Amino acid sequence: MPYRRTEHVARKLAARHSAILAAAGALAAEGGLANVQIATVAERAGIAAGTVYRYFPAKIDLIEALVSAEAAAESAALEEAGNAAPGPLSALAATIASFAARALARRRFVFALIAEPVDGELDAVRSTYRQSLLRAFETRIRGALERGHLPDQDARAAAAALIGALVEGLVGPLAPPETEDPAAIRARVQTLTLFGLRGLGVVDARARGLVVQTALPR
Repeated sequence: MPYRRTEHVARKLAARHSAILAAAGALAAEGGLANVQIATVAERAGIAAGTVYRYFPAKIDLIEALVSAEAAAESAALEEAGNAAPGPLSALAATIASFAARALARRRFVFALIAEPVDGELDAVRSTYRQSLLRAFETRIRGALERGHLPDQDARAAAAALIGALVEGLVGPLAPPETEDPAAIRARVQTLTLFGLRGLGVVDARARGLVVQTALPR
């Protein structure tokens, strides 16, 4: 009987932890990281602020947990997209397209996780998400390089440059206005995927073919 009670409590605690992170994520998606405050998170999650503090003693702890969770989820999604492709170059194309599609589906949140102006402490915590993207793209670039599909280059530097271009083109201040038109979203994903492949040295005809063949996330 004691074991059953402990298991029940563990499930309850985990569920509450998830609810707090979900509330924080929803608030960040609406108004950026500045919108994530203990009181507002508690209100959104339907619990007392004191309960949130028991899980996260300060806002920075909550943001760190949120960023870590999102980094893990993004890494898993990009890995799945790449693994479903038939070869290393198509895996790279699929990874770019997957990130682009996911970013367009939650522009404000991705901007908050990567580029929103924040203080130094928050930015240091937020680097977890950027590093997860860097690893994901660097892995796919290295895979394509090892098979001779890309011209010789510094994979890490290329991955960082690719992320910068994608972020600016998808969610940055200079990105095109938001749209809910599926055709326009699909075209934007294809455009950024093609741009990324060209920037890495894939010749135009082959790059276009890869984009056409890539199963873009819906």
